[in-house]
Amino acid sequence: MIIIETLIGAVVFVAVYVAFVKLDYYRRKAKFETSDMPVAYNGLLGWKGLRHMLTVFNNDIGPVGWREVFATYGKTLKYYAFPSNTILTYDPDNIKAMLATQFKDFSLGLRKEALAPSLGYGIFTLDGSSWSHSRALLRPQFSREQISRLESVETHVQEMMSCIDRNQGAYFDIQRLFFSLAMDTATDFLLGEAVGNLQEILHPEMPRTGTTFQVAFDRAQRLGSLRIICQEAFWVVGSLFWRRDFNNTNQHIHDYVDRYVDKALLARKEKSEIYTNPDKYIFLYELARETTNKITLRDQVLNILIAGRDTTASTLSWIFMELAKKPDIFHKLREAILNDFGTSCESISFESLKKCDYLRQVLNEGLRLHPVVPVNLRVAVRDTTLPRGGGPQGDKPIFVAKGQKINYAIFWTHRDKEYWGEDAEEFRPERWETTSGGALGKGWEFLPFNGGPRICLGQQFALTEMGYVITRLLQEYSDISIQPSDAAVKVRHSLTMCSAQGINISLTRAKEE
Repeated sequence: MIIIETLIGAVVFVAVYVAFVKLDYYRRKAKFETSDMPVAYNGLLGWKGLRHMLTVFNNDIGPVGWREVFATYGKTLKYYAFPSNTILTYDPDNIKAMLATQFKDFSLGLRKEALAPSLGYGIFTLDGSSWSHSRALLRPQFSREQISRLESVETHVQEMMSCIDRNQGAYFDIQRLFFSLAMDTATDFLLGEAVGNLQEILHPEMPRTGTTFQVAFDRAQRLGSLRIICQEAFWVVGSLFWRRDFNNTNQHIHDYVDRYVDKALLARKEKSEIYTNPDKYIFLYELARETTNKITLRDQVLNILIAGRDTTASTLSWIFMELAKKPDIFHKLREAILNDFGTSCESISFESLKKCDYLRQVLNEGLRLHPVVPVNLRVAVRDTTLPRGGGPQGDKPIFVAKGQKINYAIFWTHRDKEYWGEDAEEFRPERWETTSGGALGKGWEFLPFNGGPRICLGQQFALTEMGYVITRLLQEYSDISIQPSDAAVKVRHSLTMCSAQGINISLTRAKEE
């Protein structure tokens, strides 16, 4: 009898609490002139929503897994997924509000707590004054002078071409090579020494530690993404049966970078030649001029490494997949590159890359169709609104309560037929021919590098490196094909997006004339 009374009391308490919360929500909502948005309740406590999110994650379905949800409810909706709910949107007006016009109404929310054990507290995970300090610390490191230094990139491109040539025209996974190339160029720039992923492919008999670091870095991102999916229950990933994997992965990447941090601080202390040489730019050594805090240095390196490696590697991989599927575009681009640069790397520079129109169009189209960060998160720090999503037509403002999570899906903004036409899901660089305004050239419907105050510091660095790599490969290779497959492309969506099964193509060396 006591147990029954206790259960009844608990049920009544929960019912009263839920009623109170709802009444408080509607009281606060009444202060704003807003309309209701569509709601996907997804079963008791949103268990179907959580199941859907985990299915998409585990089966490498990627952002495509949200097609049916948006088709059913529209561009903006409230989506219940245990243990809470989120607003999903890909409306560019809402994205503009969160990232720019109402920037101070939103924060990164759970990202810091979910990712800090792996990435620490850097520009990718911080908010507020701490983020402003990190951005000010990093901004000088991405000056035009630094992003224009392409000599070190050429060294690693030569190594990559040696890896390609070993296949003798057979199919190979170019995504693996691009991630190795990007890790080598990024660590060369950041740490002053490449981790040697490409050398390890060329000389497997001489194992290095670079590959184990890359594997651990990928695993840290995968577990971090799972923690974000779990929302307020993020702590589960990092405990229970994930504990050892999570801790060992984080320890590995921290120990690896710490070795370079110690070298930089020692060079600063001893004022060694590598520290004082103005012709040898090393990101970490320059950063060590501003702070000697070991944890800060490590955290900033890991935060920048995500952007520096993944943006370049993922985008190049997707672009070459599209070029292999449409070799006519490959040949058109190669002709444009040969016309502008010939067959030598000597004429390739930051300035000349920006002037090659068709190369710019191909880069834009690759970033549009395959954005590196396809879905991102914000959380309201006060009661506020978003401009669209309410009413029968979805064109009225909606109420956003303090603490409300919002996932914005750039992936679907970039594929919205309202802005991109009926062929929005086709790779067609020519759609950029009539677009003015340089490399970005669009409004909030095109957002490959985020926007507003948090716009990516390294976007010109990434565009320059990607343009250089494409140019060099198309100078040296005259034909391309993709390995036939009946299977749909699976998308590994961790913090960033890449192909889950690799991208197998062949490249044919150009004949010397």
